Amino acid sequence: MAEIAREAGTLLMEYFRRRVSVEYKGEADLVTEADRESESLIRDRIRNFWPSHDILGEEQGLVDTGSEYRWYVDPLDGTTNFAHGFPVFSVSMALEHRGKRIAGVIYDPTRDELFSAAQGGGAYLNRKKIHVSSIGNLSETLVATGFPSHKRHKNPNIFFYHQITLRTHGVRRAGSAALDLCAVACGRFDGFWEFNLNPWDTAAGVLMVEEAGGTVTDFRGGPFQLASRETLASNGLVHAPLVAEFAKVFSGQGLEPLPEISAREGAP
Repeated sequence: MAEIAREAGTLLMEYFRRRVSVEYKGEADLVTEADRESESLIRDRIRNFWPSHDILGEEQGLVDTGSEYRWYVDPLDGTTNFAHGFPVFSVSMALEHRGKRIAGVIYDPTRDELFSAAQGGGAYLNRKKIHVSSIGNLSETLVATGFPSHKRHKNPNIFFYHQITLRTHGVRRAGSAALDLCAVACGRFDGFWEFNLNPWDTAAGVLMVEEAGGTVTDFRGGPFQLASRETLASNGLVHAPLVAEFAKVFSGQGLEPLPEISAREGAP
């Protein structure tokens, strides 16, 4: 898996350096030639090594033969960043057996950082074991989130962003959910949440967090499901406070009001 991810990452960097052309899927969902070529490469390698396995990928959908094994492939997580020349993107791959994710890799080709995890075997960054952070006070945490590329006007995350910003040391929005989850796994972030992620966005990263000693649930603290569209990950120590803050937003109680925007003094 690591070799395949590195090969796909090398391909992405070749396209990234020459600034490939961009196409639009819908109003704001970007796709590039690099996405398609990366997924084709990954699918070819998987078929060569494991011809009977099923594959679910972002660009080409699901090949389902009823196999006990299923791959989740995001050939370029962070396409918008990639298309604009912002060097935060990754290749994400996870393998599932009988409904349980057993292995995952996420490769950041711009930093040559390969995150890997195996069920019951821990999580690693470039073959060195990693662990979530030990911060237990929500006000001291650095957390991350993401916003969708389309239908932003229908996404409620701005309310959660506002509330969590006031309760933590800071919130970051880098644009790659897979790398955000890796950052939780290795202690760079203490938590991460996002709405409406797809299975290929989270399959590898969630395993990474869990194997690094962290916690991943839905927004109410219930079991995480690939199809739940709710992802809340943390170091475990601040998970309950994060769930409590989410409950306040959902109920509309105890919230800080959004600030009013006033005109500059003397402005016309």
